[in-house]
Amino acid sequence: MTDHAISSPLPPQVVPRAEHGISRKDISPNALRVLYRLRDGGFNGYLVGGAVRDLLIGGHPKDFDVATDATPEQVKSLFRNCRLIGRRFRLAHVVYGREIIEVATFRANSADDTDDRETGDDGRLLRDNVYGSIEDDAVRRDFTANALYYTVDDFSVRDYVGGYDDVRNRVLRLIGDPIERYREDPVRMLRAARLSAKLDFAIAPEAAEPIPEMADLLSAAPPARLFDECLKMFLAGHAEKSFTKLEELGLLPALFPETAKALATNRSGALRAMVLQALRNTDARIAADKPVTPAFLFAALLWPAYCRELAVLQKQGVDPTVAQQRAADRVTLHQAQRIALPRRFSLPMQEIWLLQPRFGQRIRKRVFRLLAHPRFRAAFDFLELRAGAAPELAEDLAFWREAQAQAPEVLAERLVPKSPRRGEGSADDAGEPGEPGEEGDDAGRAPRRRRRRRRPRPGGDAAG
Repeated sequence: MTDHAISSPLPPQVVPRAEHGISRKDISPNALRVLYRLRDGGFNGYLVGGAVRDLLIGGHPKDFDVATDATPEQVKSLFRNCRLIGRRFRLAHVVYGREIIEVATFRANSADDTDDRETGDDGRLLRDNVYGSIEDDAVRRDFTANALYYTVDDFSVRDYVGGYDDVRNRVLRLIGDPIERYREDPVRMLRAARLSAKLDFAIAPEAAEPIPEMADLLSAAPPARLFDECLKMFLAGHAEKSFTKLEELGLLPALFPETAKALATNRSGALRAMVLQALRNTDARIAADKPVTPAFLFAALLWPAYCRELAVLQKQGVDPTVAQQRAADRVTLHQAQRIALPRRFSLPMQEIWLLQPRFGQRIRKRVFRLLAHPRFRAAFDFLELRAGAAPELAEDLAFWREAQAQAPEVLAERLVPKSPRRGEGSADDAGEPGEPGEEGDDAGRAPRRRRRRRRPRPGGDAAG
């Protein structure tokens, strides 16, 4: 444990309303409603965590969490709109329409083993429902900046771990022995990277130093939890900074192992430049309040891995079409072992990849078919992203950009002429197997009906 590590509560620092900038008008009315009802019920309740931290630095929190000395069952008795969740940490969710106020009971800071605390062989905390005081709860939190408590009793901020000064100095300091805390919950390493990128806080040296050597512990974290952490990291307006922070702390290979290998072997740096541009674009869309999708995000993050796997298969002589699908499947499968990417995102991601070779085709039918594809716009945006790092794609990009703007009849004059009918020349335009022709040879013609073979009647000619 370093000299800066905090393992027990400090003498409480009470920051009065006149000395901090938190105003009730910036706090969710529903969170205030919860705090007042807890007080009226005879319990102590505090706004805690990221909401207090963000309000102190002038931010606008999206979530408001509450800590209290009431047990989850007591909270539920106060609120009809409450449900209890969780096994690892028992929590109360007070539901107001689409907003959920999470209410947690103060955690104890005792190392004693009880029936309500379970630790794995590797030091991970599996279950912890031992309740304690506000001082205990402060020491059990991850970072000092997240261990600040705002009360509606006198509108002051309570600090038991030096977090108020760390917020003012924009320092992210871990509470307790960093090695022990990372073993308890390896995802704290990702939270350090994410919060540092989001808040522009420096990670305290004693908290940053062990991360590269302990990054492999993330392999034991639940893949579904890592997916949620990725969404917080890359879809909250600070994706580019988060990615570079992952690289800086040695966490990228633990989170995206195949992508990290591909970037390490890409001498030109074009793949990394493309990933960073994709993240930069994502940040810009979020800042402009435009929609973003995890499918496109992961298509960009895993594109280096896909390119690397595709090159390996092509070197082995695998048919190009087969190699593309096989590479997409392999990359998705390998990544799913680390991050649980739902099929509703992984399938569109693969479609975006598999449509890329079709942008090099300008045969009349295939152009119209691709323009009509439901994933065309996302695939085109991805082509545009690739062209930024690969100048040789500029011609394809210009063609497809104009293809979307031109009327079909004008566009048709610029395409490869339609091939003659089968038997009269080339069959290049005969359509792809399993796909109906579009505006092709049989357009407007009713399909031929098969003549049904008549079965011989019993006792007829066939009977002799």
